Amino acid sequence: MKVVVVSDTHGNLEYLTELANYLLSNDINTLIFLGDECEDIEVVKHMFQEIIWVPGVYCEHYRDKNIPHRIIKEFNNTRVLITHTPTSHTNDYPDDIGPEKVTKQQVDIVLYGHTHIPNIEVKSDILWVNPGHLKKEDKKGYPPSFAVIDFNLRKIELINFINKEQIYSIEY
Repeated sequence: MKVVVVSDTHGNLEYLTELANYLLSNDINTLIFLGDECEDIEVVKHMFQEIIWVPGVYCEHYRDKNIPHRIIKEFNNTRVLITHTPTSHTNDYPDDIGPEKVTKQQVDIVLYGHTHIPNIEVKSDILWVNPGHLKKEDKKGYPPSFAVIDFNLRKIELINFINKEQIYSIEY
């Protein structure tokens, strides 16, 4: 099973739609969206079999108690925490899972956004993955990017959106 992970589109519907078309032509039909402008997924939701999303911390959806801020989901025996931020936030609810407090017994991978910086690193035996952003320009200087996770091959790739070239790859 392959999924695509996207974060921080900030209204860039052109790139999100282009990415959705690219992914469908590569048989990827599950999208994980890590927030900031979660309304953007409305444009592509009909293109995927499954969309799993969390809101960004400043999104109005973050104030809706019916919408979870963080989700733990299992994919092919891999437990994944899906969150917008890599740490707890002042806008969190008291019962929200603190990403910085999760243990290897709870999750294998933490998927987060918010920083706009594509990154894969291991902390306390947990793989932390940030797909970057999907904006046309970003003040931090990183190109738009996304992540593809193959839960069958246990492989994660960070991919430059513009040229679709791999930035980084890791097997877990």
